[in-house]
Amino acid sequence: MWSLKYLRSTKFALAACLIAGLPVGAMANNTAQNLAKIEARGLASVGAERMASLASPAAVLTPASARKGTVPDVVFSRAWLASQPKATGSSEFNCLAEALYFEARGETVKGQFAVAEVIRNRVKSSRFPNSYCAVINQGTGKKHQCQFSYTCDGRAEVIAEPAAYVRVAKVARATMDGRSPDITSGATFYHTTAVRPSWARKFTNTARFGVHLFYSRGVRTASN
Repeated sequence: MWSLKYLRSTKFALAACLIAGLPVGAMANNTAQNLAKIEARGLASVGAERMASLASPAAVLTPASARKGTVPDVVFSRAWLASQPKATGSSEFNCLAEALYFEARGETVKGQFAVAEVIRNRVKSSRFPNSYCAVINQGTGKKHQCQFSYTCDGRAEVIAEPAAYVRVAKVARATMDGRSPDITSGATFYHTTAVRPSWARKFTNTARFGVHLFYSRGVRTASN
């Protein structure tokens, strides 16, 4: 904003022009030129990077949280899941959806995303197989000696709660599509609060959601 002193001086200058019979248009042009010079000096003091960010539509329309690469907690609600279309996909998607159903269907939505994230982190890690199905079925050759307990407990995998499966399938789809943020700090395994596995003392506890504790480091079991 222009200073009060400057505006007053401009007003008096215009009045002087009228009294002296000078062309007011010429005075207005001079005033406009002076204002333009002041504005140019002000803009010159703003860095190029700042000017670019101000000129970008994203800087005006995009929330700060989104610009930082984060996703609002709205994706961790049942309301958000309910608003999503029915999830479908390849065999990889089916493996992840099934794992979430048997491992975390009774968990909070955020807890389900956290379990899905552990599996995704394993797929990305060089210490584990490089596909969802391979990660989930790792070590299923012997009973009760696998990475995810439901895959080697000797019982058939039966989807008895279709509505719960529909929900976790949407979590699986969102996770595979990269629509959820990292909430476990890179965890690659977990266990429920109902058990106290000895391996947990050797690893770093990175998060807790509902009845699941999450850990990083090592290649131990992630089963319940």
